[in-house]
This record gives sequence, C-alpha cells and structure tokens, in this order.
Amino acid sequence: MDESFFRRYNPASGGRSICRAIRAAPSQMNSPTLDLSVVIPAYNEEGRLPKTLDSVIAYLQTRLYRAEIIVVDDGSTDGTAGVVIAYQPKYSGLRLVSNPGNRGKGFSVRHGMLEARGEIALFTDADLSTPIEEGDKLFAALKEQGFDAAIGSRAMDRSLIEVHQSVVREQAGIFFNYLVRWIMGIEFSDTQCGFKAFRRERARIIFEQQRIERFGFDPEILFLAKRHELRVAEIPVRWSHDSGTKVNVLADGIRMLLELLLIRWNEIRGYYPRASKS
Repeated sequence: MDESFFRRYNPASGGRSICRAIRAAPSQMNSPTLDLSVVIPAYNEEGRLPKTLDSVIAYLQTRLYRAEIIVVDDGSTDGTAGVVIAYQPKYSGLRLVSNPGNRGKGFSVRHGMLEARGEIALFTDADLSTPIEEGDKLFAALKEQGFDAAIGSRAMDRSLIEVHQSVVREQAGIFFNYLVRWIMGIEFSDTQCGFKAFRRERARIIFEQQRIERFGFDPEILFLAKRHELRVAEIPVRWSHDSGTKVNVLADGIRMLLELLLIRWNEIRGYYPRASKS
C-alpha cells in the first residue's frame, strides 16, 4: 500500500479525507469540578435515547456522585437533540453538545471527553448494551486499585453476555481483536466494547492526540494509553446485543482494518508524540 493512499486517508497529511482533523470544543480537562461525567455519543437515537437517559439519571440519583451527562449529537436528522432538551428539566447536569455534521462515533467520543468536567469520564453506547450499573466495576478499578483507565470486556467472561450477536458478527469481532493484538501490540480480549472509563486528567493526552473519527477509534485510544504508559484494567461486564446496531460487519470491518494500519502509519510519521517528562 503506497504513501499516496495514506495521504488521501490521513488527516494529519493535510489532504482531504473522511478522517478529517477533529476540531472539537476547547478542552475542559484541566480543572475537574465534578466526580463523574457520562458521555453518550448519539446519531439518530430519538427512539432509544429516552430509555437510556431514564436509566442513567436513575443510576446517578442513587449515587453520591457530583455528576453530569453529556449527549453528543453527531449531526442527527431526527429528534435526538429535542429528546435531550426535553429531559434537561429532569436532570440539571444533562448537557447537549453538537458535532459539525455527522463525523462518526470516534469524533463524538473525543468531543464529549474533551467537554467533560468530571474527575472520571465514562463513555457508553446510546443503547446501553452494557447496563450503566456496570460502571461500578470500572470505577472501583480506578478509585480502589489505582488504574488510569478501565474498559468493559465481553470476551473475558462470555457467560455475562445476556443477548448474543449472530455467529457471523461474533466471529468477526473475535477475528478483528486478533488483528488488533497483532498490528497494535495491545493485549486486550475485547477492544470494541463501548463502555470505557478514564481518569480524565491522566487521559487528556489520549483524546487530544486521537485522530480516528469512526468505529476504529477504540484500538487507537488503547494504543495511545499504552504509548503514554497509562495503566488500563480490562473488566468483564454484562452486555446485550441490540439489533439496532449501526455497525456493518463487512463495510465497517474493512474500514476498521484500514484504520489499524493508519494508526501505525501515524505513529511512524510522529503524530503521537510522547509527553515530555519533567
């Protein structure tokens, strides 16, 4: 694969590309004022979002966290933004931020994480495939065991999967994770579970350097976590497949493979500089 491909595909090269340089809001990651931020990327989630917000709000109201919920609207063409606005009187910490058009899940997560004000920031899928209560496991790893990040995993204990994907999807996920291990050199059983928590200040550099905008962003942020010597715990969590998933096994699978190669290319070109140690 020659350099011209990566020039077309790589935002850092200055070329026009589907992976354009991300221009999220200025980082608010310097002065934590809250205990927890829950970031929910959302694209055309008018139907599923009310149930998700009900669950997250109920969860936070039973905890003592000073918390916020950030819904990142990824250029939705339905009533996603209206749902969030309607729910704001129910929870004062609910915020809506909007992308400049449809940019992808990776862009949305980055946008939300850079907007977050909590000491811990968790991002979760809009369908809550992993119940929000499973966050307690991740937060314990951060608070009690001193990890910098904790990621939900479906592969560590498959008995916790309540609704399985099709055999094709499940096997494709296993194969992709094998490729992630081989190409990225990161040893996790499941990089793609959309349920990850970070110590916000420690993780700031990850999201500032993140370049992948769509579904291949998970391996990139875990690669960056390793590169910047963050301690990451992989935690088995409950999970249920939602038939409304927007991931296309073939098209998105090919794209994600190309994004793995792009991450390595970005590293070679020096686009992921390590923080200087004082």
